[in-house]
Amino acid sequence: MEIKEFTVDQKLRLDKLVAVMEPTISRSQAKAGIEAGNITVDGNVVKPKDIAELGATVHIALPDPEPLDLTPENIPLDIVYEDDDVIVVNKPQGMVVHPAPGHPNHTLVNALLYHSPLSTINGKFRPGIVHRIDKDTSGLLMVAKNDHAHQSLSAQLQAKTNLREYVAIVHGNFKEDQGIVRAPLGRSPKDRKKQAVVADGRPAVTHFRVLERYGDYTLIACRLETGRTHQIRVHLAYIGHPVAGDPLYGPKKTLKGAGQFLHARELGFKQPTTGKELVFTAPVPPIFAATIEKLRKQAGLPVDKAI
Repeated sequence: MEIKEFTVDQKLRLDKLVAVMEPTISRSQAKAGIEAGNITVDGNVVKPKDIAELGATVHIALPDPEPLDLTPENIPLDIVYEDDDVIVVNKPQGMVVHPAPGHPNHTLVNALLYHSPLSTINGKFRPGIVHRIDKDTSGLLMVAKNDHAHQSLSAQLQAKTNLREYVAIVHGNFKEDQGIVRAPLGRSPKDRKKQAVVADGRPAVTHFRVLERYGDYTLIACRLETGRTHQIRVHLAYIGHPVAGDPLYGPKKTLKGAGQFLHARELGFKQPTTGKELVFTAPVPPIFAATIEKLRKQAGLPVDKAI
């Protein structure tokens, strides 16, 4: 069991205060801990909405999280390429990349472990994972089968020599044909579940170019120069063009789908052993393609054009 204490120095409801003072504890975890009696104020049981007096002592005694069981699972994979070092997989929408609290199994890692040994550099629960895409984003991921490959692919990401291009349907009509968003990203000070453009965030750069315009929506391509959490989604929302279908950063009135209309279409890197340049492309999912066809019809554009 983990024991922590802190002194109240600001007037906030208790569940929010705990989340602010202890960054490793989310507000929902704080609320659950308070309701279970594991978080008290000066030894007294309290409610999540209570506001403690300045100078009071908050005592936190949270039980250890249940260990995750990383089990290989026979889940079908759309493998685009594989050799002795690397697997390139086309991840479907709705699949989590690696186990985490709330998603202990049925992840891409569980499926990959059934298929092949993976590198060990990223620890027990993220074996082979060099970079990630969100649960409801589809598309290409490179996965390392051994530590040598992992080190090489990670170095390419850091040196910004690899290619990662996405396509997205976004709200609004872009005036520009192309552009660059340079805005630092970090955890949102207003909502811990979100990322945001913040002054003291990590540098983040997204290149974009317009592919088609549909009036109320635009189809664009985005190339990542950096790879921060939710980078494309936050950057596009920041410039007033949130990704259609995005439940976290977009408007409620949007296109119907299975999550955000964001797909990792193109991936390129050097093969870790041979140094050969490899480039792969994955078509957008059927729901993405059908939505583009519908938007093209509404805009009077040809519907049989390749995306």
